[in-house]
This record gives sequence, C-alpha cells and structure tokens, in this order.
Amino acid sequence: MKNFIDFTEKTVIIAGASSGIGKKTAEILNSYGAKIIAIARREEKLQELIANLGREDNKYYAVDLLKTSEIEGALKIIKNENGPVDGLVYTSGIGDPRPVKMAKPDFLERMMRINFFGFYEMVRIITKKGFYNPGMSIVGISSCASINGSKSQSVYSATKAAMDAAVRVMAQEYADKGIRINTVRPGMVKTAMYKGFLDSLGERGNELLLNKQFMGVGETEDIANAIAFLLSSVSNFTTGAHFSIDGGNTCH
Repeated sequence: MKNFIDFTEKTVIIAGASSGIGKKTAEILNSYGAKIIAIARREEKLQELIANLGREDNKYYAVDLLKTSEIEGALKIIKNENGPVDGLVYTSGIGDPRPVKMAKPDFLERMMRINFFGFYEMVRIITKKGFYNPGMSIVGISSCASINGSKSQSVYSATKAAMDAAVRVMAQEYADKGIRINTVRPGMVKTAMYKGFLDSLGERGNELLLNKQFMGVGETEDIANAIAFLLSSVSNFTTGAHFSIDGGNTCH
C-alpha cells in the first residue's frame, strides 16, 4: 500500500533545522523520502543532523538568519547547487519573554528580525522563478501566542501575529503560481523554549500553563507531523490557513 504521505524525489528546505521542531521535521520528512536542505546558524549541529539522517544527498548550509541581507545570497547558492525546491519550512525563532517596560527598540528589532523578517525574506526569494518546482508548499511556524499570548509575551506574540497576517495575503498572491502557504501554531512543546520557561517561572508557571493547555506539553513530533501534512499533496486544497496544534491552549 502506498504511503499516505510521500516525498520521494522532493526537496525541502528547513530553516532552523539544528534543533527542536526543525530537527524533528527534518527527521520525519527524510523518513518519507524527502531530500533535506538544512539551514541554521550552528554548523556543528547541522553536521550531526545530516550524518544521522543517513542519506548522501541531504545537504546543510550554515546561515545566520538574523542577517537578513545575506539570505538571498545563501538561497542562490542553494538553488545553484541543488536545483529548485518543493517545500520550505521556517522554524527559526526565539521566544525571549520580556515585560513591556523592558522591551526596548533593539529587543523588538532582534525578535522581529529572526521571527518574521527572516521568514518574509526567505518567502520573497524562494518564490522567484527558478527557485521552486510547481506545487511548492511553504509552512511557517507561528505560535498559539499569536492569538492567546501570556504576560511578557507582547513582542513574541506580535512577531507571530505578523507572520499569520502576512501568510493570509501571500496565499492570495501566490495562488496563480500554484504555491500554497500556511502556518502552524504550536502550543508549548518540549524544546529549549520550554526549558527556558521552566527555568524562568518554575513549577507554578508550569501549573498555570497546564490549566490552559490541558492536554499537556507537546512533543516536537506532534508539530512535525502537521508540517508534513501541509507540505504534502494530501493538503492541496489548503492555503492561507493557520493550524493550531496546541493541546487545547486556544480553545477556551
């Protein structure tokens, strides 16, 4: 029986692939047959990922996505060395919590640069002629905080809401090209961000989280599976949408 999801002979770029959701997405897509092009800042983590995936045609590129002016050049190199791609996943981001009184302009700019500007620039370039194959799908990792943020998340929430708002318009612009674009809104997942949350707020903070996210803390695989669905042909009628995979966080 043919797999429900099949990425044989498909190439997917994953930005933020060195850890967390991005790493798990690379592993799952690779298991479905995809050629993975992994992008992140930490080269040693990328080398480890590609080695563990076990396919000779997978590639990695060390790119600091905070430096948005360098993204176009990096994607041109990727295109020249690998040809057009079939999918893009943007999982890069930071979730540094900070109350309004401490969120100075340089903090806002850094958060927006990695969480939104990098995503926007990658979409702008990858949708140019020659960079993508017909039927390409793009998935951005937003957050349930885009609609249901907690204290000290005003900046983080704003960056993710910006991604969601842009995607709703991008979906309309790219429909004529046959390109789909969607976002996934994770709740709290067992990543470095969750560890930082525990370090900052402790067990009391965790209790408050679980009162809202009543199905518990998610696994990276829960999010990666949703990404695989949105990248695949079985979601061909889905674009401009936002999938909440959040353990009930936003259903109140």
